Amino acid sequence: MTSIEVFPMNAALGAEVRCGDLRRADAGVIRQIRAAWLDHLVVLFRGQQLSDDDLIAFGRGFGEFQYSNPLPSPLASEGKVRQGGRQEARPEITIVSNIVENGVALGGLGDGELVWHTDMSSFEVPPNQTALYAIEVPQSGGRTGFNNMYAAYDTLPPQLRARVENLQLKHDATIDAAGYVRRNFADAPTDLRTSPGGVHPLVRTHPETGRNCLFLGRRAKSYLVGLSIEESEALLDELWAHATQASLEWFHEWQPGDLLMWDNRCVMHRREPFDAAARRALHRVVITGSKPFNTPEAANLAAHARAAYHEKAHA
Repeated sequence: MTSIEVFPMNAALGAEVRCGDLRRADAGVIRQIRAAWLDHLVVLFRGQQLSDDDLIAFGRGFGEFQYSNPLPSPLASEGKVRQGGRQEARPEITIVSNIVENGVALGGLGDGELVWHTDMSSFEVPPNQTALYAIEVPQSGGRTGFNNMYAAYDTLPPQLRARVENLQLKHDATIDAAGYVRRNFADAPTDLRTSPGGVHPLVRTHPETGRNCLFLGRRAKSYLVGLSIEESEALLDELWAHATQASLEWFHEWQPGDLLMWDNRCVMHRREPFDAAARRALHRVVITGSKPFNTPEAANLAAHARAAYHEKAHA
């Protein structure tokens, strides 16, 4: 395997990458995939047959793994089943699934809607990317949508851009993407100004491309540091209405064997609900990142690094 083919989606982001069996991808192909991923923000691979070990091996080509606890099942959160999903032998893998067997949820996040969010944005150091592999999917429903946060920033009206350029956003840690309060934060303060969560620049500079983007994370309980709650809520409502326009989106309909990889630094994603009686199981790996920043000097360095990388990857 020496080269890849890239077919951009007819949308604000996304591309299908054709390179055959990812189990045979060598270092040169991984470099080309990384370049396509940086260019298109989300890349899709069809028709893969990956074991968990294969998925781990693919992810390792992009960096160190971000480890996490099993994703919570809404049924487990309600005390109706026990929470499963931990793979002691493969802690790199987390399972997104609504399947319950013998009273145990095999994964997390259930069958309901997952709101627009960025994975683990409440961490002090959020991850770079997520790779999600489909094993079982329903015949309908459960689409995953993505939106382009570079474009969201680039298309801000000038006055709104000037207002947000140097603001810091606290990303709430207490609520997951399914809307449930995380168990370890059940007693956390409810005041937006003091509730737990990482604080990051609202306008983030991508460390590899040098481009700026909005870094919104998720809407619930977010807070713009230093503003009154009323001012913060009004401004965030305005930004979210702008960033989630249909013109900035692309939605993917899953098939078994699909692998999607997206850039958590400049993409938000959401999931549509699906039939609770249908089975859905996807396995993911997450790649660790770096602390968000927004400085002209760092942006210039990142742009030079990206140009050099792009030249090498496309040579």
